[in-house]
Amino acid sequence: MLRRPFLRRLLRWTVLAVLAWIAVTWLAVLVLRFVPPVTSAMMLKHRIGTWVHGERDFRLQQHWVPWSQVSPWVPLAMVAGEDQKFPFHHGFDFDSIHQALDAADDGARLRGASTISQQTAKNLFLWNGRSFVRKGLEAYFTVLLELTWPKQRILEVYMNIAELGDGIYGVGAASEAYFHAPPARLSPAQAARLAAVLPSPRRLHADRPSAYVLRRADWIERQMRQLGGPPYIEGRR
Repeated sequence: MLRRPFLRRLLRWTVLAVLAWIAVTWLAVLVLRFVPPVTSAMMLKHRIGTWVHGERDFRLQQHWVPWSQVSPWVPLAMVAGEDQKFPFHHGFDFDSIHQALDAADDGARLRGASTISQQTAKNLFLWNGRSFVRKGLEAYFTVLLELTWPKQRILEVYMNIAELGDGIYGVGAASEAYFHAPPARLSPAQAARLAAVLPSPRRLHADRPSAYVLRRADWIERQMRQLGGPPYIEGRR
């Protein structure tokens, strides 16, 4: 008899905790729709990691650049290279997920099928990893972003917090470090080269491109043209 009141209290507190979690996280997402994030979970992880390893001279480079001050080729290059269905899906590209799983069933290495929305959620709020908990949280924050932010805001935050080199985050710091130019002046080729290093930004270099980076940048440029240029994403607010 004593267990029923306890279970009811436990259930009530569990429901309240879940509702509080949803309220707090959604409020944070709502605020960040209008306020530029001062950092991200991935940047904090990088800072802490270098401090733990005694790299006292490490300097993380990042500063916010609004959409209006970035060359329209930059977001297009990121969409062309990372997530061509970005303007049209609702956070998840189920066709790519199915293709990745089918390829894995055929013996290929399981590849990622994360959308830009998922990557933004992970970079901003979470950490790297393949656990079910981490992937579940990524899906949760992805839904919040898609429900709360317009597509342009998701892409604006993504290109400002994505790692584009070792300790170099966002298009503002990357354009200055690699091309000695403000992001508003980046050409299609330069934008494509930045997008080409996104799969492995600490191993690949936009300013010292390997043959692989050059091939991938050329492919991204072709995709940008086939997508129809900046109007492909500018119509999706």
